[in-house]
Amino acid sequence: MPTLDRRSLSRALTKASRAATIDVIREGLAPGDQAAYRVGITGPPGAGKSTLVSQLAATRVSDETLIGILAIDPSSPISGGAILGDRIRMDEITDSPQLYIRSFSSGALQDGLTANVPGLLAVMDDFGFSEVFIETVGVGQINHAIHVMADTVVLVLVPESGDAIQAMKAGILEIADIYVINKADRPGAAQIRSELEGVLQLSKKTTDDWQPPVVMTAARKGDVGALNEAINEHQQWLREHVDRQARTRQLRRYLATSLLEQRISEIARTQPDATFDGEVADVIRTLLAGLDV
Repeated sequence: MPTLDRRSLSRALTKASRAATIDVIREGLAPGDQAAYRVGITGPPGAGKSTLVSQLAATRVSDETLIGILAIDPSSPISGGAILGDRIRMDEITDSPQLYIRSFSSGALQDGLTANVPGLLAVMDDFGFSEVFIETVGVGQINHAIHVMADTVVLVLVPESGDAIQAMKAGILEIADIYVINKADRPGAAQIRSELEGVLQLSKKTTDDWQPPVVMTAARKGDVGALNEAINEHQQWLREHVDRQARTRQLRRYLATSLLEQRISEIARTQPDATFDGEVADVIRTLLAGLDV
């Protein structure tokens, strides 16, 4: 049975989450050889993501594995910290020595994640986790980041999500690997599943591509078996069809671009107003000169 130094892990995650952008760049926190299988759980508020993640983790954990949950919560407008919301619903699994749960505030980020997620994932790899669940704040067309960070993206909806599906057609619906109708014991679950399958038919992929399934769950009742099996099937498909080196290259490309954007924004905020009196090309040169990496 693998053991976990929770205190050291907590400290390492705190350090990574608080690292300044320039330190992340200089210390080379780009992902290396990925160890843990990463599952991104996203969906609108109220879809039951926390309960679903809790049940999934409890189902997938064993004496031979370490499973981590990085839960991104909305930021408090007063303290800036995480609003834990229904994170207390994970309490029933906190006693398992093979499970680790950590909440982070989304801060000022607008992509559903928190600062330096690649650094957090690198820490989880270093501590020997076999699987890591990343639960995002919510869902939207800006939620592309989770697609890059996770191996499998799970979009969680509920029977009342009809209007949301229309709004998401050009966004998250294009990047999810598995679609979940949670709270499937409610009226309207079969109808929303039919509507979602109809939308997916319009963008059906080639035979060689992964065909995203639509599965039904009732997480509060512990009914997550269909989702667990779908995750296993996608994990096997990835092993057989996806070039791991290409995936790492994609993540590094995203990380480098994101860090550059963050760093240049930081530099721009510190410039005197007079800097922006010049031509745009001159302003850009000034900002680039301040990178100092």
